[in-house]
Amino acid sequence: MAAVMGMTGFGRSSGSASGVVWSWEVRSVNGRGLEMRLRLPAGYDRLDIPARDKLKKALTRGNVQASLTLKSEAGTVQGGLNSDRINALLEAAKPWLAEGRIAAPRLDGLLAVDGVLESQAERSEAEQNVLDKACLAGLGEAISGLLEARAVEGEAMGALLAGHVDEIERLTGEAAANDSVRMEAIRDRLAAKFDELVDGGIEPDRLASEAAVLAVKMDVREELDRLGAHIEAARELLAKGSPVGRKLDFLSQEFNREVNTLCSKSSDSSLTQTGLALKNTIDQFREQIQNVE
Repeated sequence: MAAVMGMTGFGRSSGSASGVVWSWEVRSVNGRGLEMRLRLPAGYDRLDIPARDKLKKALTRGNVQASLTLKSEAGTVQGGLNSDRINALLEAAKPWLAEGRIAAPRLDGLLAVDGVLESQAERSEAEQNVLDKACLAGLGEAISGLLEARAVEGEAMGALLAGHVDEIERLTGEAAANDSVRMEAIRDRLAAKFDELVDGGIEPDRLASEAAVLAVKMDVREELDRLGAHIEAARELLAKGSPVGRKLDFLSQEFNREVNTLCSKSSDSSLTQTGLALKNTIDQFREQIQNVE
């Protein structure tokens, strides 16, 4: 049986290459599709596309954030200062400073401005290639950690969803066993209503014809059969494993549609109560599906 995967998790990896210590952090939360946000050091935009490709191959749903940090093995940040950019910012700030509208810029604030911190290009092309490959391999390690966390969540989710399907099956069986769904019971109930309304003054053939029309409207066996088919489909999807969240979400809507029809056709309070219990369980089922990849 394949595993159901969750969408919440975290992965981290680190290593060194070409005199640089690299570190990845990858985290994900629920999402309707796959949305990725990458934070890369200045000068490493070339890693954006291959990094996204790695994430796409491993994940199908979730809001994913991945960040790469680099430091020299001596502990200094890999980057130089763009003096032209800093001078331009300071020059632009002079009128504001003269009017007292802003405080004097601090270095930590300037470093946060795009383009102030530049990556150093002291490494040879061969050394840079080694570092790039190491960083991408490290992303793969971080993704593996993320997948492990999502698998742990998925295991719990799979058991919970299977329990909801079992409860839907139990309640469907309870509805099917309700005396009010038997055609004989529907006929007798309608006959009693007709007798009450016309005081027995209606031809038996006419009564049978009218009862047949109303019985079709009150018959819920078709809805119960479809619920049984949806239960089987849900179990097959859970056994298949992720990516399965979207299909389960669609199936939960089908569950809900059948139960709504069942409740609207019901003329028996006990059957209605069973239908409402089904709706509650299906709502819980659908809510949990939002966490499934």
